[in-house]
Amino acid sequence: MMHTNRLVIVEGKYDKIKLESVLDALIITTDGFSIFKDKAKREFVKNQALKNGILILTDSDAAGFTIRNHIASFVPAECILNAYIPDIEGKEKRKDVSSKEGKLGVEGMKKTVLKNALKKAGIEETEVAENHTLSYDLYRHGLYGKPEAREKRAKLLKRLGLPQRLSQNNLLKYINRNFSKNEFEKIMEDENV
Repeated sequence: MMHTNRLVIVEGKYDKIKLESVLDALIITTDGFSIFKDKAKREFVKNQALKNGILILTDSDAAGFTIRNHIASFVPAECILNAYIPDIEGKEKRKDVSSKEGKLGVEGMKKTVLKNALKKAGIEETEVAENHTLSYDLYRHGLYGKPEAREKRAKLLKRLGLPQRLSQNNLLKYINRNFSKNEFEKIMEDENV
């Protein structure tokens, strides 16, 4: 398994699912061109870029490069790593027809191709250390599995400057990567979340 502390950006949910099979990271999607309109997501990407850097892995078609260029317009160049997949003709198994340009996207790449693209971008294959995990703590604070969990998570996401659409799994990854147990407890106490 490869690992990076950088925020990783892909186009869609199937790209994310595929990449999670080879990379331990906080991975978000642009939801295609939605990042052009989603101010909160752009702000999150910019903040994460300034903090830990970002890695962009989009399809090799015109749309993928348009998305890359858009992200590069609001994130400083020194904060960006780009990983590129090769042009391979074909169609993803779940699709009835191939893409407009007839190329496979991130979701259609073999794991070895993705690992190679990540290595070329500077990501190394490492043993992922078992970090502390705050999953029970999130439950204990009512952020999961309780009637008021959605409202509490929304309040915490706002406090942390994260997009409201961030999934529960990505919230957990973000918290585990960025806060110790004591820091997390202080946030919950200070904000009365």
